[in-house]
Amino acid sequence: MRKTELLVPAGSLEVLKTAVMFGADAVYIGGEAFGLRAKAHNFSLEEMREGCKFAHERGVKVYVTANILAHNEDLEGVEEYFGELKGIGIDALIISDPGVFAIAKRVVPEIDVHISTQANNTNYGTYLFWHQMGAQRVVAARELTFEELKEIREKIPKEMEMECFIHGSMCISYSGRCLLSNFFTGRDANQGSCTHPCRWKYAVAEETRPGEYMPVYENERGTYLFNSKDLCMVEHVPELIETGIDSFKIEGRMKTALYVATVARTYRKAIDDYRKSPKLYRQNLEWYKEEIGKCTYREYTTGFYFGKPGEDAQIYNNSTYIKSYTYLGTVEEMDSRGFCKIEQKNKFSVGDVIEVMKPDGRNLQTVVRGIYDEKGQMQESAPHPKQVLYVDLAAEAEAFDILRAETRS
Repeated sequence: MRKTELLVPAGSLEVLKTAVMFGADAVYIGGEAFGLRAKAHNFSLEEMREGCKFAHERGVKVYVTANILAHNEDLEGVEEYFGELKGIGIDALIISDPGVFAIAKRVVPEIDVHISTQANNTNYGTYLFWHQMGAQRVVAARELTFEELKEIREKIPKEMEMECFIHGSMCISYSGRCLLSNFFTGRDANQGSCTHPCRWKYAVAEETRPGEYMPVYENERGTYLFNSKDLCMVEHVPELIETGIDSFKIEGRMKTALYVATVARTYRKAIDDYRKSPKLYRQNLEWYKEEIGKCTYREYTTGFYFGKPGEDAQIYNNSTYIKSYTYLGTVEEMDSRGFCKIEQKNKFSVGDVIEVMKPDGRNLQTVVRGIYDEKGQMQESAPHPKQVLYVDLAAEAEAFDILRAETRS
C-alpha cells in the first residue's frame, strides 16, 4: 500500500496554519502571480517564507501554483518570479504550461515540479512523457474513472506520483479549461481571473422579442445549466487508497478556515482509520458523512470516478450553497484570564451556544459567557467582522481551535 498524502488548499497564511494543524500532509498555495486564483488573497514572498517555516516545523510540505496557460508576455515575468522563489523553502511548483515547465527546470532545478490538472492528463502516455521530462508528479484530469486510474498506476514507474482531486467544486469545462468567463466578461479563467459563469442562471430569448426571457427548463426560478454538484469521496476512501493514488487533493483556495479545517480533519481521520483497520473505517463512516456535511457545499457527487456522471450530477434549479455552520473565528491564543483571542468573522452574542472544533476530532459544545474588546470593554454581541475580541467560553480552548455556530434557519 502506497503512502497517502492529504493535500489541502490555503488562500492565506491563516488558512495555511489551519490546514497544517487540522491534518494536512501538504498544502498548496498561490503566490501573487501566475496562479489560477487571482481573486484569492494569495501569498507575498515573505508570507510564503513564514508559511514554509511553520509547515516544515510540523513535517508538512508546501507547494506553490504557477499553473496559468501562459502567453508570450508572461514568460519573462515567470522567469523573474521563479528566481525570487529560490531559497523560500517551497517543496514543489504546480505547473501546466510546457513553456513555464522549461523555465522552472532551468531556473529552479532544485524544486520538484508537479503537472497541474490544467494540462489535461488523461492517459498513461501523458504521465510517461512528463516523467521523461523530469516531473515528479502528475495531477489526473477530473474526468478519469477508477479503472482508468488503476491502468495508469500499473503502467507508470513506481517512483512517479499520481495526484487526484477527491473533494470540492467541479468545473463544467474540461479539466478546468474554460472560455465562458472570457467570452462574457473579458476575464480569462485560464489566466486566473474566472468569474464563475457556470454558476449563473440562464434563460432563452427569442431574437425578435428582446427583453422577453423564458426559462430553459420549466421552472419558475430559471435553470442553472452548468452548475455541478461538489465532489465528495469521503465514502470511498478505501477505493482511492487501493487504486494507488499518492496524493488526495482537496479543492478550495478561496475557502474559509472553517471549510478547510472541516474537510481536512474529516479526510485525515478517514484515511488514518482505514489504514489502521477497514473495520474501523466502516464503523466511523456515519461520523465522516455527518462532519463533511458541516462545511459549505452545493450537494455532493462522486464525479467521474464510477463512470460518466448522469444528469443528477447537476443542480438545475439554484446555485446556492448548503451552509449548516457559520465560522466565528480561529483562536489565536489564550490570555492570562483564559479568554480566547480571535479575529471575529461572523456575528455572535453572549449566551449563544457554539462549538469549539478541535484538530483531534472533538467538537466541544459551549456557551459564550462574555465578549470583550481590546480595551477590556464588555459587549453583548460581536456584529463587526474583523474586530479583535477576547471571548470567555464555558469550555476549554487553545490556539488554532475553530469557533463555529450552527446556522440559524
